[in-house]
Amino acid sequence: MNKRIAVLALAVIFAAGIFVGGFAEKAYAKEVKIGYVFMAKVFDEYYKTKDAEKVLSEKGAVKEQERKKMIDDLKKMKDEQALLSDKAKQEKQLVIDSKLKVLQGFDTKTRDELLKERNDMLSGIMADITKVITDHAKTEGYDVVLNSDPRVMLYGADGMDITATILAKLNKK
Repeated sequence: MNKRIAVLALAVIFAAGIFVGGFAEKAYAKEVKIGYVFMAKVFDEYYKTKDAEKVLSEKGAVKEQERKKMIDDLKKMKDEQALLSDKAKQEKQLVIDSKLKVLQGFDTKTRDELLKERNDMLSGIMADITKVITDHAKTEGYDVVLNSDPRVMLYGADGMDITATILAKLNKK
């Protein structure tokens, strides 16, 4: 009797497996559409990235000129100091120290301002890129779009690379 129950149980499990397997096959029958984007290339070749780099470079050059003037003034004061009496040298040193602190504050403030502006620009650019990729993926029926960073993705077929399409959409003015 135990053998009959065991055989019957095994037959029920086998039948259930076939039945469930049929549904599972239909559930997994949908083909997954995957694409990838070389984000570094998209970022570098996006016109807004180039524009932002140009703006930051110009601002950096202006700040560098201001800094150079401050340094030249400090050098001039140091040269003048050498010609003064001991008491006058000490007074001049106080002025030089004060200007040096101003220069250090200028350096810190400039670096922080440019860094903040750069980060703000970059986050806006990344938001643009992400939106275009997401919209494209939804429109074209992609289930997954990956970053083709070579440290993460080891291989991707050429037909799955949508980098050029994303760049074309981003650079359309």
